[in-house]
Amino acid sequence: MRILQNGRITPGVQNGRVTPGVVSWVPLLLAAAVAIGCQTAAPQNAGDTVRSSPRTADGKPDFTGIWQANNEAYWDLQAHGARAGMVTQPGVYPYEYAQVAAAPVLALGAAAGVPASLGVVQGDGEIPYKPEAAAIRTANGANWIDRDPELKCYLPGTPRAMYMPYPFQVVQGDQQMQMAFAFSNASRTIHFSKVTGPPVDTYMGHSVAHWEGDTLVVDVTDFNGRNWLDRAGNFHSEKLHVTERYTLQTPDVIHYEATIDDPDTFTRPWTIAMPIYRRMEANAQVLEYRCVEFAEEFLFGNLRKTPLVTHWEGETMKIDITRKVPAGDALYEWYRR
Repeated sequence: MRILQNGRITPGVQNGRVTPGVVSWVPLLLAAAVAIGCQTAAPQNAGDTVRSSPRTADGKPDFTGIWQANNEAYWDLQAHGARAGMVTQPGVYPYEYAQVAAAPVLALGAAAGVPASLGVVQGDGEIPYKPEAAAIRTANGANWIDRDPELKCYLPGTPRAMYMPYPFQVVQGDQQMQMAFAFSNASRTIHFSKVTGPPVDTYMGHSVAHWEGDTLVVDVTDFNGRNWLDRAGNFHSEKLHVTERYTLQTPDVIHYEATIDDPDTFTRPWTIAMPIYRRMEANAQVLEYRCVEFAEEFLFGNLRKTPLVTHWEGETMKIDITRKVPAGDALYEWYRR
């Protein structure tokens, strides 16, 4: 791409080298973003009113409503470039950025790709894995189709449920807050006073909250350790302790933070933060996404005596599928992941 500046073609950077006549678009986009972010809001017209944040009868911020995140944390909490697919393989050139979509997602084209993101991990943007846990994270990402609990329609866990690309509903009372999620009909109850924990560890955890001014602080414990934090393979153990902070930034925006502490997996606590937006449709509601039945063939199709899904043919490709059953205890371990 050639761009004229003061009558001259500006240089750019390509593969780590300055190349004449080529402009790197990243600095241009960042400059544009900064310029837009620095613009002041237009003054309100006479007669306009600013809606105040809703309050409950006892004066606490009221989070009741239908909400949804709008970012790329669903794919990967950390900053990342766009890539060809959740499953990739080497292409013509031996560079990571030149990898192509692998066979399991090839037929989906651009729909299988991963959009770029500036990330939601605070501070230096790094997730402080212990060395052995970092190796597991890398293996998880490389084996996404076999390992991600989302593909099996397992409950998404906390905090992952908060930034999946599906709406969730909050109903707030004086003693409890109930959250209902579209994905897998998941739900969680946030208690405003200490109550007895669950008899067994769970996917969504046990949530107990208190107020710090107008911020709702939620301690979430008692996890079973079988969740991921995103599609990139970031994970945790059963020792996870999540501290969430909910603050109404505006009547229609929650500033959401989650501090993740897991001494078995990470060297220190770390925090993610993002806005979560109110769904503004007049008829907004959370519709069921009962994905369990949609995942049955994925989960159990290899156990059929006669395979059901074996072949697909489009205009430009044919795909043949051979199912296999992991040997011995590996079969049960696959379901437990």
